[in-house]
Formats: sequence, C-alpha cells, structure tokens
Amino acid sequence: MIKAILFDMDNTLVDFMTMKRKCCEAAIDSMIEAGLGMKKEDATKLLFEIYDRYGIEYQKIFQKFLKAAKGKVDYRIVAHGILAYRRMKENYIVPYRNAVPTILELKKKYRIAIISDAPRMEAWLRLAAINMDGFFETVITVGDVKKTKAHAAPFRACLKALSIRPEEALMIGDNIDRDIKTAKSLGIKTCYARYGVSYKKPAEAGKSGADFEIEDIKELLNLKI
Repeated sequence: MIKAILFDMDNTLVDFMTMKRKCCEAAIDSMIEAGLGMKKEDATKLLFEIYDRYGIEYQKIFQKFLKAAKGKVDYRIVAHGILAYRRMKENYIVPYRNAVPTILELKKKYRIAIISDAPRMEAWLRLAAINMDGFFETVITVGDVKKTKAHAAPFRACLKALSIRPEEALMIGDNIDRDIKTAKSLGIKTCYARYGVSYKKPAEAGKSGADFEIEDIKELLNLKI
C-alpha cells in the first residue's frame, strides 16, 4: 500500500524550464546590447548546449558561455547577463496550473515529500516563491545528501526520513534517468510527468519505463495506487 508520494520539483511542480527560457532570453538580449556580437538564435543554441554539458543548475554558465563564444570571459558582458536573468526570474517562478489543489487533496490521504537535484537554498527559494514551502513533510536536496538522483542516496534519505519502505512510496518526476530508473531500482513505484516542460522531447507514450504516465498533475488523483 502506498503511504507517501515523493515529488521531483523542477518541471514536475514548478514550471522550471519556462522560467529558465525566459531568463536566458532576457540575459542574451542584455548581453547583445552590451556588445556580445552574436545573433540571438546562435547565442541561445550555444547557451543551452553548455547547460547540457554542465547541468541546468550550473552557477557559472555565463562565464562558460563567453569563453565558448569569444574565447575569453568579458565580465562586463557577464554582469549584464546575470542582472537581466535575475530580474526576469522574479516573474517566472510559478507552479503548474493544477499543482496546488492536487497536492492539497493528496495530503488528505498520503504523506508528501520532495526529492530535488536543486541546491538546498535554490529549492527552498522556489518553494517559498510559489507559496508551497509548508506543503511537504520532507524536502531532500542535493545539498542535503551530496548526491544527485542518479544515485540512490537521495531516495534512501527520503524513505528514512518518512520511516517507510520503498514499496510504500510513489515517485513522480519528468527525468527518466534520475526520477524513474533510480527509484525503480530501489523498488519504489514510479510515475512519469510527461507534461514537464523541457527543451528535450518527452519519451514516447508508454516508453518511459514508469509504472504510470500522466499528462497533467491532477491525474495523480485518479491513479489506482
């Protein structure tokens, strides 16, 4: 019997990639105005290629971007990019449309937790920004266990905090390798969030390897778990 539902945060609860795209577009526009000397389309493509290489949470992305684009880091241009990114970020940290009512309904029956690869402070800032910081019994971040969800450690830490067995948990997330495969390897039931906004296409329907697949977070309320 399922006793707890474990959520990934970005692209499962928080519309992270919409925020990321808007912030990156604003940063690139500002860097171009500051003298970057690239077309926006080319700059955007290069920036996300670097994100692919170093991770979507990489904190020195604009330095790496300038190094790749110009062969050296122009900190004046980097500063314009960072400031534009931060200004835009305040407006675009939002939950998915049905996230809040779905979580509130699930809390009536299940224990609710988060397992995120976001840094500890970033995770709490996002939850506070969408007024969901008090919704979860346990929040496990990469900063808490020093391992990403490519490893079993975050899942084991969450199960331990909740005092439940793997078969008593359901993990929901948009990343097949980290949210689905790792959880399944531990015996945790899994649900693939196909609706998660991403710059990569979701897996073909029925091919995620998860026990369940959903197109909207509210579909969790109807799963036979």
